[in-house]
Amino acid sequence: MGSRWAGAGLRRCVSGARAPGRGAGVGVCSGLGTPPRLLAGAAHRAGSVRRMQGAGKALHELLLSAQRQGCLTAGVYESAKVLNVDPDNVTFCVLAADAEDEGDIALQIHFTLIQAFCCENDIDIVRVGDVQRLAAIVGAGDEAAAPGDLHCILISNPNEDAWKDPALEKLSVFCEESRRVNDWVPSITLPE
Repeated sequence: MGSRWAGAGLRRCVSGARAPGRGAGVGVCSGLGTPPRLLAGAAHRAGSVRRMQGAGKALHELLLSAQRQGCLTAGVYESAKVLNVDPDNVTFCVLAADAEDEGDIALQIHFTLIQAFCCENDIDIVRVGDVQRLAAIVGAGDEAAAPGDLHCILISNPNEDAWKDPALEKLSVFCEESRRVNDWVPSITLPE
């Protein structure tokens, strides 16, 4: 473990050193007073933030691409219909709710049912906490293309051949990594 910390530029890390106000046997970085395990946690959180930002950018790209391809379905009820009729063509699901939507019991019940269906049918699913940002991405400001309900968005295959989109691949990896740590419906922050 010492070489790991030395490589990180923390050459003065020693195990068993005593920092002011700390008991013996706690590894600290002399001069910093921070245990290495806390630094590792901070590095992990920073990696998670970068990973989520990358996923947010990929989701932004995927939504734009899916809209251009004509394979985006918006709305809780419209999405439920597509999932019921043709679940094999659905490749990705986005659930979106602002803070005020968290108290909407009917919407939360729909989310629970959609999540369960997606998990049962191996459809990757994420949550987004900014419906207005989502609306800006999919063009809800444009009345001609404005989907009314953006609480659920499905991305479908435009045809029988598998749709190969790099952003979809990145999001699939993100969802798979999240499931490995028991985060079945990870949250993503969309870029500004």
